[in-house]
Amino acid sequence: MKAALTPTSPASSPAKIRVAIIEDQARTREGLRALIGSSDGLECIGAWGSMEDALAADWRAKPNVVLVDLGLPGMSGIEGIAVLRGRCPEAALVVLTVYEDNDRVFRALCAGANGYLLKNTAPAKLVESLREANRGGAPMSPEIARLVFEIFRRVHPPEKATYNLTPQELRLLKLLVEGHSYKTAAGQMGVSINTVAFHIQNIYGKLQVHSKSEAVARALNANLFV
Repeated sequence: MKAALTPTSPASSPAKIRVAIIEDQARTREGLRALIGSSDGLECIGAWGSMEDALAADWRAKPNVVLVDLGLPGMSGIEGIAVLRGRCPEAALVVLTVYEDNDRVFRALCAGANGYLLKNTAPAKLVESLREANRGGAPMSPEIARLVFEIFRRVHPPEKATYNLTPQELRLLKLLVEGHSYKTAAGQMGVSINTVAFHIQNIYGKLQVHSKSEAVARALNANLFV
């Protein structure tokens, strides 16, 4: 019998972020379901123990964000991410795993993952990361952000560019590369969220990008911090 994603109820707030979960450990899966269900502005519309079960579901309500474990039985999370990217091109696919080795991180991002979080991520940070992913960001655990930075430097060390970024803009961009959200970056810089938003718009214009994930990728590609 095929599982179905729960259609959004007419009574549900249209602003709620629809989250789907693919996680084989029942305890972790149900914990995530409970966390999402109890968080303002989020709702869990489906949770499965394998990629095969998720792909066999009747996805009537399209998710905004899909949390994907990598160590799944049968089809791996990385293989599944590539399939999900074709099925739900607008959804943010966020890895949630214990694995932090170069190979898995690289292959997951190449397959189409929008973010990469470790399972030791604090609940409040995880919820914020889901919101960030829905806004077009690329949430990463700090360990993973550093690893991605090193991978890009080794794989494709480009010529340095500046894009005429100011010191404040460069500092903010470096914080984003390190995995900070807009809120935590504001705290690190001692400025307001509105000031961060102002700098972000300037950064997007100078880098000719349209999202945080694109800005991070451009910064890494341009070797801005070396």
